This record gives sequence, structure tokens and C-alpha cells, in this order.
Amino acid sequence: MHSTARGEGRRLATRHRNIELGLLALAVAVCLAGHIDADLALTGKMPHGLLVHGLALGGLAGAAHLAVRRFAPYADPLILPLGVFLTGFGLMLLDRLDISYAAAHARKGDYQKLPAAPSQLMWVFISVAVAIALIVLIKHHRFFQRYVYLLMTGALILLAAPAFFPGRAEDFGAKRWIRLFGLSFEPDEFVKVAITIFFAGYLMASRDALALAGRKIWGMTLPRGRHVGPVLAIWVVSLLVLVFERDLGTSLIFFGVFVVMLYVATERTSWVVLGVLMAVGGAAVVGTVEPHVHGRVEAWLHPLDIYKEHHDPAIISDQPAEALFSLGTGHLTGTGLGSGRPWLIGFAGRSDFVFTTIGEELGLAGVTAVLLVYLLLVQRGLRTAVGLTDPFGKLLAAGLSTALALQVFVVVGGVSGLVPLTGKALPFLAAGGSSLLANWLIVALLIKLSDSAGRTALEPAPPSPDPLPAQAGPADRSAAPGGSTPAAPGPTPPRGSTLTAPISVNPAGPDPTGADPAGPHAPAEPSAYGYGNPPAPQSPFPPSPATA
Repeated sequence: MHSTARGEGRRLATRHRNIELGLLALAVAVCLAGHIDADLALTGKMPHGLLVHGLALGGLAGAAHLAVRRFAPYADPLILPLGVFLTGFGLMLLDRLDISYAAAHARKGDYQKLPAAPSQLMWVFISVAVAIALIVLIKHHRFFQRYVYLLMTGALILLAAPAFFPGRAEDFGAKRWIRLFGLSFEPDEFVKVAITIFFAGYLMASRDALALAGRKIWGMTLPRGRHVGPVLAIWVVSLLVLVFERDLGTSLIFFGVFVVMLYVATERTSWVVLGVLMAVGGAAVVGTVEPHVHGRVEAWLHPLDIYKEHHDPAIISDQPAEALFSLGTGHLTGTGLGSGRPWLIGFAGRSDFVFTTIGEELGLAGVTAVLLVYLLLVQRGLRTAVGLTDPFGKLLAAGLSTALALQVFVVVGGVSGLVPLTGKALPFLAAGGSSLLANWLIVALLIKLSDSAGRTALEPAPPSPDPLPAQAGPADRSAAPGGSTPAAPGPTPPRGSTLTAPISVNPAGPDPTGADPAGPHAPAEPSAYGYGNPPAPQSPFPPSPATA
């Protein structure tokens, strides 16, 4: 029965890989169709180099699929296709914007006429190659558990580094970039991955202390004062990032991921309430005293003040107003790919305002579809967290999914006027090698995590070994040679322990009543429901002192 269950689990895993391959082909086909539609609307001709682009994107997707099929056969079949679709869709948007910028800035000397899609395509190759290397070389996600403090040290160094690099860091307000040897990158994109791994390791070790109950105020049980220290430390670090680097988006993601993971580890809503109050209070203070953050808030509250006769151009930007006009022009179904004017926003092709291109040319329907793709990717990550049985993996999957969701929220919310602009890159869609590489690292980690969860769900556990003579029950002792000679008693269990029923062995052969001779301890057949079903509904976390 054990071999039969294992074979059924492998057949289900193979079926998932075939589904993944079909979804990858669909994702590449949809992106190529978007290229054709946009270029026909803009130039009246088929895209130049369409075959090469299609083969390159399809080859990358195929290589990633082969790596998953060989080294993560039980992984979720949706994570990789969703990442490929968002990446290919972003390349299509950048190529569409490049054509318009080249025509609009042909007689100008600014950099806007330089294409952004070729550089992004290069970073796509690098990012997918790094993701494949992680899938192949990392045997299990618990490998990162050994280096949580080393990763945290490196993350803090990277987080503080932009404050000491002038130049481009000052060009766009926030000190977010590091420029070395003519190249610039955003270290905060990699910091969110490293810090999430550290949070998973730290919270796994400190979960019991953080879950202890404290005083009850206004019907809510607050944690004990000495256990609030880690939250205060993370809060102070996020405020320092906000003050010295003027990076609102990184600060929100940094603190938000920690609070969500803290709730997942302790299941105490008081941590969420305390975290929200601290985030709002800190942002309000910094937004009042720090000029750049204050300008972002003013532009959010009064986006149309740019059109007043008297306004301060250092505080009020024209981008929020232009973004609202662009989104409003799309209506329900949009103007069609290549038929809008999103290039009127100066940085749309190289910033988070690439989202307005979707709203204007694909309308509310296109915006909803793209957000649903993001939502589905986050949902698969959270489903992976539910299916995992070890606390570190569960926290890591939940943290990575939260980081992705928070970044999409702050970018889309800033462009649409829901929250102040943060300047973060829209994952997979916006131009930027650092952002693309970091998000593909998240995809690779989720694939490895989902492989562990799928292996637990689809592979049966090995059968329990025969009990030792000291563990045999009365029926076994009576059936032993000699009849009434009892076996030597086992060690006395400690006081307060719970004894479990021993496994009985029937030496007389099958039960004449027709019951299953394997008994309740036989390996269960793998569920045909699909990926990510844990074998038992019990939590991997031990009961906390507050609930024990």
C-alpha cells in the first residue's frame, strides 16, 4: 500500500508539472499577442524581432520549467506561470512606451528617447537564471535557517548604504540607489528578502515569549512590556530609514512585513493593533518634519494644485494629477493597446507610473485582471504557508507573500491616489533590474517552499515500525511464547505525561471479521484534491503559554 500511495502521489505531481507547462505556453502566447496588438496600433506593422523575442521568452520559461520538474517536482503549478506572465507583460508595456517616447523626444536631448525594454530584457535573463540556480542548488528551504543572523547583518548594511552615496540618490528625492562603477541598483529590494528570512528565524525561536499575555486594556490583551522591545527596535529602524533616506515605501514594507509575521507566529491581534498605531504615529511625525515626505503627503492631499496660478513646484508635482487623468481616460475597457497617451507622464516608462498605461489602454477591466494575477500569486504563497508543517517555512512563505502584497499595495495605491506616492517599483512590470531580480528570488523561494508542502501532501509517510516488546499491549504478551509470562515492564512515564495507545500486532494473521489488517496506522492514500493539503490539521507551532 505504501508503494501504491507513493506512485499515486508522483502521478499527481507529474500532472501538476504538465499543467504548469500548459500555463507557461498560454502566458507566453498572451504576452506576444499584446506585442503584436500594440505595434500594429502604433506603427501599422508587425513588431520587429518578434520571433527572437518569443523564442527568448519561451526558452527562459522552458528552462525554468525543466528545473522545477527535476528539482522541485511537487511545487505549486501556478507560481512559475504567474511570474512569467507578469514579466512578459511588463516587457510588452515597456516596448510600447519606448516607441512613443522615441517619437515624442526625437528632437530632444533628454534620456527619455532611449529605450528601456532592451535593458529590461537583459535583466530578465539574469533574474530567471539566478532563480533557476537557487532552485537547483538549494536542496531545502531550511538551508537559510542557518544564516539568519548573517543575512540580517548584510541586510542592515545594505539598508544604510544609500545614505552614504550621493548622486542619483538625490535626483528623485529618496536616497534609494547605490551607484558603483557606472551602475546603479536599489539595495532595499534585496533587503526585503533577507529581512523576511531573518524574521522567520527570529520569530520561530521567540514565539513563546512574544505570545505571553499582559494587561487587558479596553477589552484587548496587550503584550508584556519587556516583550515589546523587538517591535520597538524594528519601528525605530523603519523610522530611521524614513528620515535619513526619505524612503516611505521601504519603511512601510519593512515594518508591515514584521507585524504580519508576528501575528502569524503568535495569533495575537494586539500585535497588529499596536503595529498599526506605531506605523501611523511614526509616519505622521516624520511626514510633518521631513520636507520630502511632507511634499509627498501634500501632493497626495491636493493633486490638482499644480494647475493653480500660484503653487510651490518643489512640493506639488504634476505626476499625481496626470496619473488620475490617465486612469480616468481608460473608462471600463480602455482605449486599446497603443491607442492611448500614457507617455505624457514623463517617467511612466521607468517608474511605478507604468501602471497608468494599463489603466488608460486596458481600462478598469485590464487593471482588475492584472491585480487579480497579483492576488493569485500572493494567494498561492499563503496556501503554501498553510500546507507547510515546519514553523520556519510557514513563516517564510507568509512573509514573502506579505512583502509582495504590500509592495503592490503601496505602488498601486500611490498611483491611484489611495495613499501617498512612495516611488517603489511595481513588481515585475516596472523597469529596474534590482526589483526584477529580487522578485524572481521570491518566486524561486516560493517554488522551493511549495515543493516541500506538496511533498508532504502527496507523498505518504513511511509505515510505523513494529513496537518493541516493552511497548506491547496485554494481547501481545498473552500471545507470546510461554502464554502467561509477561514481558518486562517499560520505564515509568514522567508525571503529567499522556500515554498513547500502543500499536497491537496480531500474530494469528488477518482479522477474521474482514477489518483492514493494516489498522489505523497504515499510510494514507494521497489526496486527489491537489496541491498543498497538509496531512493533518494540527499546527506546527507548540501551544503558547497564553493558550496552553
